[in-house]
Amino acid sequence: MKRHDPAPVGRRQGPSPRSGWWWAGLAALTLSTTSCDWWYNRVPSPDDLWHVIPWFDHMIRSKYVRPYQTATVPRYTPPGIVPVTGGEPDWSGEWTTGKTTTADALRDPYAAGAGDSAKASPPGPDVSVISRDVDAAGDTLYQTYCAVCHGIAGDAKGPVSPRIGAPSLLTGRARGYSDGYIYSIIRYGRGVMPRYGDKVYLPSDRWAIVNHVRKLQGQTPLAPEPAGAAVGIPPAPSATGSTGERPR
Repeated sequence: MKRHDPAPVGRRQGPSPRSGWWWAGLAALTLSTTSCDWWYNRVPSPDDLWHVIPWFDHMIRSKYVRPYQTATVPRYTPPGIVPVTGGEPDWSGEWTTGKTTTADALRDPYAAGAGDSAKASPPGPDVSVISRDVDAAGDTLYQTYCAVCHGIAGDAKGPVSPRIGAPSLLTGRARGYSDGYIYSIIRYGRGVMPRYGDKVYLPSDRWAIVNHVRKLQGQTPLAPEPAGAAVGIPPAPSATGSTGERPR
């Protein structure tokens, strides 16, 4: 009769190869080292099954051009959606140095007879014949951005006119500016007036304001002025520092 010797005191016995715990540990080790390979290499990928569904198969097999695949691929765009002229030129550098060459050469697109062959708008309140839509736009924009300083009628009787010394637009000096000069003041500002090109950013809207100013001048006779009062003021940057910001 054989006698089973107990394990030495203080020494722990490991699981027997014949026990269930041993086989469970072996199975877990096997799965942990081979399951990834089995899952990715032997289980079919859903991408391989799209052809079973005709709709997905059509999407996969449809002809298409990869972006920037080749320089010979034509990239047609609808006419008029891509700017090719660089937008409106910027003459702020000229404006801030007191020159009016570019400003005075601008043409009012709403002036009577204006067109591709039209000359620069002459100085003076030559009221243009404009459509009702442009007239309404000019009135609305003027009341929104200009009336608070220059007054509803252009007489410098607005809410803040005396506080900042806003000039009247009905003087001989204001009437003597060219349309392009007034347009440039709107775009770049001058003196205490900040630029409004970043607010009235459409050239057509700026011209609408110019025409509204001319309309106000045409509705009000010129009051007597002392000699030399109508001499124009050279352009200059806005004292607010906004002229040199990103042009609009």
